[in-house]
Amino acid sequence: MTVPRYGPMYGPDITFLGVERCDLDDPASYADADVVIVGAPFDGGTSHRPGARFGPMALRQACYLPHDGTRPSLALRVDALRDLRVLDAGDVECYSGDVETSLAAIESAVHRVAASGAVPVVLGGDHTIALPDARGTARAHAPGRTSMIHFDAHADTGNIAFGHLHGHGQPMRRLIESGAIRGDRFLQIGLRGYWPEPETLEWMAQQRMRSYEMTEIVTRGLDTCLTEAFGIALDECDRIFLSVDIDVCDPGHAPGTGTPEPGGLTARQLLDAVRRICYELPVAGLEVVEVAPPYDHADITALLGNRVILEALSAMARRRADDAGGPRWDPRQPLLDGR
Repeated sequence: MTVPRYGPMYGPDITFLGVERCDLDDPASYADADVVIVGAPFDGGTSHRPGARFGPMALRQACYLPHDGTRPSLALRVDALRDLRVLDAGDVECYSGDVETSLAAIESAVHRVAASGAVPVVLGGDHTIALPDARGTARAHAPGRTSMIHFDAHADTGNIAFGHLHGHGQPMRRLIESGAIRGDRFLQIGLRGYWPEPETLEWMAQQRMRSYEMTEIVTRGLDTCLTEAFGIALDECDRIFLSVDIDVCDPGHAPGTGTPEPGGLTARQLLDAVRRICYELPVAGLEVVEVAPPYDHADITALLGNRVILEALSAMARRRADDAGGPRWDPRQPLLDGR
């Protein structure tokens, strides 16, 4: 069986911002982990611009601060990389010419992490990997009891593309068909543009998926839409899988991606939304996908993806501290309040 390597497949042998390593072949090495980073450098499912295979490398190192395994959050007053036990398992060996082998290896790695009790944080890779990421997480808990919150410009609910069932435009259909995630507990945020076609939209309606298109988000407000989505996600489900396709943001905020679509969220909106989700909801796994460094400018997209991960981890650390009886986090509290 293909097992994760220690370092990135493409680039320097480094961990996420300097956290300690673990070996998924040695369960003792991550037995006490809260979070395990897993790289999935696969872009064999792209339909337009490839390059997301270099995403895990970019996400691990995109930061101007020292890579010393510490990141205190200015807003949340926690240090996620120290308050949580965060480890990096390296990259799953992926082969762009062999989709089935690559997806099976990713699912095995993610399932090992989730089954240990840690939260898998998967660095993509194109969005094809949502199928093994979410399915591996759901299998470790209870299939059908995990809901999905999916940030994306695209629905990714296509059926067959270029003669194949697997690709970055199809994973959400495959997930629902597998039974790992219920269609009526599948929340999509940030959709826009000129795809999919009416037949696919009809299939989505039959599954009772809930999609928040950008015009609705602008009209009603992102916070209102999120609050509504949270209520649906937690109805008859115990945990959340969070999928963030970086192209949910406007290309002005995330140019380094394979299928850019104008008119998306701002970077600030995405970070605030991820913070809310990981603070308010029981997140069992998450992924950041479609960061394609060959099309990036000044590391804009890689930096945003890195901060999405840090915002998620910091919110999880804040949630844990508050649940343990600490003072509740209040974003309205002055930063310099003497505490």
